[in-house]
Amino acid sequence: FLCLNGAVPGEPVKKDENSRRGNWGNQIEFVLTSVGYAVGLGNVWRFPYLCYRNGGGAFMLPYFIMLVFCGIPLFFLELSFGQFASLGCLGVWKISPMFKGVGYGMMVVSTYIGIYYNVVICIAFYYFFLSMTNLLPWTYCNNPWNTPDCSGVVGSGHQFNASLANATSSLVAGVSEVVNRTKRTSPSEEYWKHYVLNISDDIGNFGEVRLPILGCLAVSWSVVFLCLIRGVKSSGKVVYFTATFPYVVLTILFIRGITLDGAINGIKYYLTPQWQKVLDAKVWGDAASQIFYSLGCAWGGLITMASYNKFHNNCFRDSIIISITNCATSVYAGFVIFSILGFMAHHLNVPVSEVADHGPGLAFVAYPEALTLLPISPLWSLLFFFMLILLGLGTQFCLLETLVTAIVDEIGTDWIIKNKTVVTLSVAIAGFLLGVPLTTQAGIYWLLLMDNYAASFSLVIISCIMCICIMYIYGHRNYFKDVEMMLGFPPPLFFKVCWRFISPVIISFILIFTVIQYKPITYNDYVYPGWSLAIGFAMALSSVVCIPIYALYKISKSPGATFRERLKAACRAHPKWGPALQEHRTGRYAPMASEDTVEARPLKERDELKEEQKEKEKEEGKEKERKDEISLTIQGSNGSTNTHNNPNPSA
Repeated sequence: FLCLNGAVPGEPVKKDENSRRGNWGNQIEFVLTSVGYAVGLGNVWRFPYLCYRNGGGAFMLPYFIMLVFCGIPLFFLELSFGQFASLGCLGVWKISPMFKGVGYGMMVVSTYIGIYYNVVICIAFYYFFLSMTNLLPWTYCNNPWNTPDCSGVVGSGHQFNASLANATSSLVAGVSEVVNRTKRTSPSEEYWKHYVLNISDDIGNFGEVRLPILGCLAVSWSVVFLCLIRGVKSSGKVVYFTATFPYVVLTILFIRGITLDGAINGIKYYLTPQWQKVLDAKVWGDAASQIFYSLGCAWGGLITMASYNKFHNNCFRDSIIISITNCATSVYAGFVIFSILGFMAHHLNVPVSEVADHGPGLAFVAYPEALTLLPISPLWSLLFFFMLILLGLGTQFCLLETLVTAIVDEIGTDWIIKNKTVVTLSVAIAGFLLGVPLTTQAGIYWLLLMDNYAASFSLVIISCIMCICIMYIYGHRNYFKDVEMMLGFPPPLFFKVCWRFISPVIISFILIFTVIQYKPITYNDYVYPGWSLAIGFAMALSSVVCIPIYALYKISKSPGATFRERLKAACRAHPKWGPALQEHRTGRYAPMASEDTVEARPLKERDELKEEQKEKEKEEGKEKERKDEISLTIQGSNGSTNTHNNPNPSA
């Protein structure tokens, strides 16, 4: 920690380097915040499922290859990008103003994710509150919301429902009934569908707002706002708990899980390698996609968080630490999930594949049901849902801060900077109101629609264009010099090669894979209607379309007689591009002193500075002409007055 912080015990706390915008209190806060941002719900409810579905331990090979060649390089690229300019996802595009639409696309994506992600957190809050009881309400089938198909896994000492009345005698009825039934509906599934969601029959049938979920949504947004009330100054303190405590809970659940009967079978199912699947392109596609989405690339959050670093912070080291921590957490979470699911499969005498699930099905159905089999089940349920809440909040903090920082940086006035809390509150209220439809009876359909479309192929396109802009429009040599100026050493050769060639190729592969593997979304047996899929595609395109629209706007407003001249002007870096503080604007970013220093700079900067100098000279010339005209006018009026008073000047 001292290594990360760079502080010596007893040394006075240093002031912010960027006093106007603020910085992290210390480097640990940045690392913990970034870990909390990258490690989210997907690490728990998506990675373990992908792993067992794609060859168990064999999936680890393509997963870690994609981490090395795509994940870490892209992570480092975004961190260095934001840290160098000390600006959010909109302001950084001074590097090439025509591509500012990429920043707007990132904002749109973060908005969509922030809306539905907090709804998932609020459901976790709801389950957390309902776990504060002696008996978990999804344990048995004798509740008003249960159907005749319900069959529990825990013996209750009395009949589960009418269909079991003649089948049970002195045996524990739950297990035998599960084995004999061809189709089993668990009490946790019915509790989820019929009580928590009270789900409607169609995505267009909104029904009523589920008031308990709406209340929890208000709680969730309130928590997020309060933690960000002072920006990174307050959230940086909160992450000491929110980013670390999930690991405590994971460890507790892991120790409890591996001591259960059948846990080893679950872990074997999770890890046993099926090497033949390594030759399957789908496995590599899933590995690349999981790395890309799990690290939070192209959301704008990484750029935003890094923008609050001090200029010379070693973000290269940070990117490696955070990326590896994220992936290690995914693997560790798999042990926690499958040890419990293995125990449940053993209890039911069924294969692990029949109880394995992912997404909301794992978090709110499969895992909660497995917890009912444990002694003191409410305690384990409280821990599990508290962990989900903290994992979700870590990501949600960064999503909200991304939007707020982009707005504040873009307006940039002293008032907006001083009243950043007002912006944070406004964005939080807007997010709450936009999330209300997701708390209706059709809310789960809309939530999954946003999850599948709002941040799918659009993120891949945004990331690819970002790489092309920085490496080929701005120029890789310029960017490598920028990184060297910031860190004190150039990017390693491996990262130079990845940024220019390998990572863009892998991103393109992910895009092609996503298109080829596309299947219309379904939820259990429900097939989404065509009009809802059209809305999904519209959400996906709404972030991408920002890029060409803004590019055309910028070209039309740029100076130049021909389209080519305007295009060049729109792509050229803004004069204000570079380090935010004057003390860091050295070398080619130093203020222009003489013609010699201008000629010594790179061609692109030289042309830019010469044009700026010409404009200043024109302005000065116009100002001089204006003063001369005023002077002549005054002299003329004085002359006419004198002539009027003395008609014969020679007298």
